[in-house]
Amino acid sequence: MKQVIRAVGAGMLALGILGTAGVARADDKVTLGVAIPTADHGFTGGIVWWANKAKADLEKAHPDLKVIVKTAAGAPEQANQLQDLVTVNKINALVIFPFESASLTQPVAQVKKKGVYVTVVDRGLTDTSAQDAYVAGDNTAFGKIPAEYLAKALDGKGNIVALRGIPTTLDNERWAAFTGVLKSYPDIKILDAKYANWNRDDAFKVMQDYLTRFKHIDAVWAADDDMAVGVMRAIDQARRNDIKIVFGGAGSKGMVKNVMDGAPMIKADVSYSPKFIYDAIKLTAEARLKGDKLPATTIIPSVLITKENAQQFYFPDSPF
Repeated sequence: MKQVIRAVGAGMLALGILGTAGVARADDKVTLGVAIPTADHGFTGGIVWWANKAKADLEKAHPDLKVIVKTAAGAPEQANQLQDLVTVNKINALVIFPFESASLTQPVAQVKKKGVYVTVVDRGLTDTSAQDAYVAGDNTAFGKIPAEYLAKALDGKGNIVALRGIPTTLDNERWAAFTGVLKSYPDIKILDAKYANWNRDDAFKVMQDYLTRFKHIDAVWAADDDMAVGVMRAIDQARRNDIKIVFGGAGSKGMVKNVMDGAPMIKADVSYSPKFIYDAIKLTAEARLKGDKLPATTIIPSVLITKENAQQFYFPDSPF
């Protein structure tokens, strides 16, 4: 059974809770590759920012550590970067935020077979034997919390449309949790759910389609704050006044500010900070410098953000 640590918050990760010793010796130098998506929307912008901050902070603190950050605009590019990190950069540790789950599983498995220690972040692989450790936000809560909130806000009845992210294990977890809650509310109907790739423009197009096809919608589960922006733009352009709630996700500073200000349709959000990439890099680097391993799984909780507690989730100087 996997060892699961449910941290009290992202700050707990920085304590570097470690498992049993690994194959690396404590006096080995560590060359750690970081493979992440490009900043193609707000959340990945935060991922890139936090990854580079981790590189700067950790290389300064540890002279025997070198961190190499690679960003990719798609799965094939990320797979090629993994080959380069192994053959050119000679990494002995990898932290990867996979662009996609299925298509990156085999390339990551090949890296692990070369003796590289692998930590997978957020978007899990389809075969967990390809990794040594997994660090992520609580994707079950990310889907469950919005469903519970919408069910209560709609008094157990109404029409919902949903937007999903990119086909990944984490998106499947969120969707299963969301629909699992709503099975208890037979008078709430999910009219449709389509992928919008965690992208504002794609979400705008998907929402335009929903608004054309469905004459009455009570709420939207956008499942991401960037997608929620695209959804709102489509609703505004269509001049629709039937939609009561748009629920995004991840706690971006813009959406949290909307919650704080009492925006008509943005009444709540759910936390899911991109800072976990920083924590994953820090944990992995410091473990390998000691010759240690991480626990198999580390999960960072997601919580409901409302007007009452929004201030503690609002960071106006952050990139996301």
